[in-house]
Amino acid sequence: MTPQTGNLQHGFLPHLLLLVLLLLQAWRGCCHPQCLDYKPPYEPRMPLLFCKEYTKFGCCDLDKDQEISARFYRIMSNFDHSGFMTCSKYIRNILCQECSPYSAHLYDAEDANTPMRVLPGLCRDYCYDYWHQCRYTLSLLLEDVGSPQQFANLTATIEEDRKRFCDFLELRDNQYCYPNVLTNTELNANLGLVSEDPTGCLELCLQEVANGLRNPVAMIHANDGTHRFFVAEQLGFVWVYLANGSRIDRPFLNLTHAVLTSRWAGDERGFLCIALHPRITMVRKAYVYYSISVKKEERIRISEFTLLPHDDNQLDHSSERTILEVVEPASNHNGGQLLFGPDGYLYIFTGDGGRGGDPFGKFGNSQNKSTLLGKVLRVDVENNDDGPPYSIPSDNPFLGEKESLPEIYAYGVRNMWRCSIDRGDPITGQGAGRMFCGDVGQNKFEEVDLIVKGGNYGWRAKEGFSCYDRKLCQNSSLDDILPIFAYPHKLGKSVTGGYIYRGCQMPNLNGLYIFGDFMSGRLMSLKENVTSGKWEYNEICMGRDRTCRFPKLINSYYKHIISFAEDEAGELYFLATGAPSAMARAGVIYKIVDPSRRAAPGKCNVKPSPVKIKGKLIHFYPKEEFVINKKPTTTPVPTTTTRKTTTTTKTPPRRKTPIIIIKPPMPTRKTIRKPAPPPPSPAKTTTTTTAAATIRPTTLQTTRKATTRKPPPTTPTAKPTTIKTTAATTIKPTTVPTTVMAMATTPAPTTPTGYRTTMTAALSRIAQTPIITTPPTRRHGRPLQYIPLTTPEPLTSPQPTTTSLKRHQMALTSARYPQHPEALTTPRSPYWSQKPTASVYKPQRPPINTTLLKSQEERLWLGEKLERAGEGNQIFKRTRGRGHKRGRGRRLRVGSVRLVSADGLSDRGRVEIFIRGEWGTVCDDLFTSKAGTVVCRQLGFTTALAVMKRAALGEADRNVRILLDDVECEGGESSLLECKRSRVGKHNCSHGEDVGVICG
Repeated sequence: MTPQTGNLQHGFLPHLLLLVLLLLQAWRGCCHPQCLDYKPPYEPRMPLLFCKEYTKFGCCDLDKDQEISARFYRIMSNFDHSGFMTCSKYIRNILCQECSPYSAHLYDAEDANTPMRVLPGLCRDYCYDYWHQCRYTLSLLLEDVGSPQQFANLTATIEEDRKRFCDFLELRDNQYCYPNVLTNTELNANLGLVSEDPTGCLELCLQEVANGLRNPVAMIHANDGTHRFFVAEQLGFVWVYLANGSRIDRPFLNLTHAVLTSRWAGDERGFLCIALHPRITMVRKAYVYYSISVKKEERIRISEFTLLPHDDNQLDHSSERTILEVVEPASNHNGGQLLFGPDGYLYIFTGDGGRGGDPFGKFGNSQNKSTLLGKVLRVDVENNDDGPPYSIPSDNPFLGEKESLPEIYAYGVRNMWRCSIDRGDPITGQGAGRMFCGDVGQNKFEEVDLIVKGGNYGWRAKEGFSCYDRKLCQNSSLDDILPIFAYPHKLGKSVTGGYIYRGCQMPNLNGLYIFGDFMSGRLMSLKENVTSGKWEYNEICMGRDRTCRFPKLINSYYKHIISFAEDEAGELYFLATGAPSAMARAGVIYKIVDPSRRAAPGKCNVKPSPVKIKGKLIHFYPKEEFVINKKPTTTPVPTTTTRKTTTTTKTPPRRKTPIIIIKPPMPTRKTIRKPAPPPPSPAKTTTTTTAAATIRPTTLQTTRKATTRKPPPTTPTAKPTTIKTTAATTIKPTTVPTTVMAMATTPAPTTPTGYRTTMTAALSRIAQTPIITTPPTRRHGRPLQYIPLTTPEPLTSPQPTTTSLKRHQMALTSARYPQHPEALTTPRSPYWSQKPTASVYKPQRPPINTTLLKSQEERLWLGEKLERAGEGNQIFKRTRGRGHKRGRGRRLRVGSVRLVSADGLSDRGRVEIFIRGEWGTVCDDLFTSKAGTVVCRQLGFTTALAVMKRAALGEADRNVRILLDDVECEGGESSLLECKRSRVGKHNCSHGEDVGVICG
């Protein structure tokens, strides 16, 4: 290499490093508020009494706050007054970070698939202060989240070493570590508000609710407590969806034989709307709006249907009764909205008749009150069984007016598409009964109108706020009502009216009118300024990946927004399609979700009334990839390249070289006993790890010398994973050697000012006893994560890492050995309490080896178990024959379950059940969270956090049988065999539908 080249590289590398650091900082800055249950923070229903700083916005309710308070006082009972005053602030601050709105980031819990920290991440300076004042309280904080013996080994080796102590506790993100996260102005400026991008666009997320629909034009609910919703397709089908997302296989209504439509993209004819009677449980009627051809004459028809006598999920097709028919001069501008107002009357919204510019008559159809086209109609359909199909409400504004039709409620509309009625503020009721409509424009503007009785909305004299027909526009008698908002065609060319959000789950959205545009796919919002009465506009955009990184959320949708909807609880949805044809199964229903704030737990709980089903249920499977499952957009720099390919297969890891741990010598003490022999020279061992394109926690295998216990049973090797990619570069696994050195060091000279109340484990027995560990506990269904004790080295330049080991010199209390005060190797703190009942680790417990080598520390950090023989969550090979032979372990009971995970995690995996002497899988058909809870309880967990379908947690081999299908549980069964299900071995699914669960 020439000197010029070398100088060029030396000059370029610092700039490249700076660029990488800036990108890393930008990535860090995009983290978002999130709780440990993977949901947004909230305002608790009752003020917090202990962690008061999070009473307005955080992740704790009053019950959690009281739980943290009890844990705090349990820990502080080990201190006298002076110790309480010194250490209480540190303990309280650390414990209360579970309530922080950034708790998921502090605990590294933003990704449900990675290990979680046991304690929140601290800033380095704060950690130094904590170490100096109260370092020995670390074991007290850890004993509630795992085995005291297990964490004694960890804390004993790091409490005397400030660097290693803070390597364990530090969060290497200066913005989000505690306490910097509290003082960061940028993070806390709009905390709890709807997040915005740099342009001011409101960032929301979506949840896929239904798919495979053919131009879904309407979605309504029955308001009968069942929380069903009814979805109409332009083709003429109406489907019933239950509250759990499943669809009844038989249609609620099938009018495909009568509906006039075509395959043409953008055809406005077809089945356009449905409305259920407000008292559907008593009146049992539904009303529909659709296009029809009668003797080659196109019309719109509004009909009435009656429910079948013994089936609330199907209309009697023979009961159709025509309420109203209007001849359509052209095939476009058909209107298509039906609504029941708060007054109980049926509102019908018609179009102006079509073509362009409303060319019919002198003033057009919309301004002509002697025609029903271009109008808002209001009729009374109550008590019509023995008389005419409808009557005219007595207060209709043009009743009795000469040459005006009495059905007209408002006029001057062009082609109103999607209207809604405001439920009103949940607390004050303000705004209730207001009727909002989107009116599609002609050439320049789209508008949103607030419908009032007798109102003239200006078409064709005006389009939006501007004049369209100048002669009509200058007519002084026009007296039109202006829209509350209008937008030009550079934003969109076909408005789709929406709803004002009045639901419970997303309090930030209360009072926000959300609507969209069919042509541009733009989502928009309006917020009323109560003082001025004006409506303020904000565009809605999809949140970035970090913003929407919550379970089940997505941040993309199909462009053509056909309609908006509201469920029985007031939550908002919109219906869109990727191909605007009545025959294309490209329609999807999305639920609108605000990831910045949610309602307090328990506030929005609903219990749907039971629904009698005739027929089968078709379960919903989302097609869009959840944001939380998306692969990172940045990948490590590849070390090798290959030709362009579409798949990459991870090679199985190489067999790791075992690390031989040489026990350090016993410590010398200032006693009358003979000192211990000198230490042997430190052993240097090497292990090899494998780094692939997807970075996984590194596992260092350790072999303890001079142990008589048998190794635990091994887990079958997971299959290689196939990763789909379109990149031209294939990243292959890179083998990186890592050298671990173990040596003994001398104690740190500093003495902390905060001590535990009582010390345990005599020095003469500590170093000779093998490490005794128990599996770590889990919170919120996540494996606990232990922070690395050393800064990780770059993969490209491995260097030997020297781990400084030190014995934590622990002593027995003077109460137990008053005759040997010199046995205490650490001087007592002035406020050291001598209450024997407050002991953290009692002397009668088995002695603990406090020499923890780096390999063991890393295994603790990764949340792995240093298992005894026969313990742990092992995945055993399928046994041959029927059951186990006697004398070789406990015989498995029929109906036993296990979770099979490629990552070896015990709280999640593919569900397998033991029946007839073999393990088999369970199909995801009808499998809900109640069935998942039955599985989790069998395994010792409390509940099922999530049910993963479509083999999301892995599918079994072909030689593994599918044993159960169509499992329906109530949640209280002791086994899946007690649930409603198909016969054992009978199924109609494949391993691609193996169900998995995540327990907690």
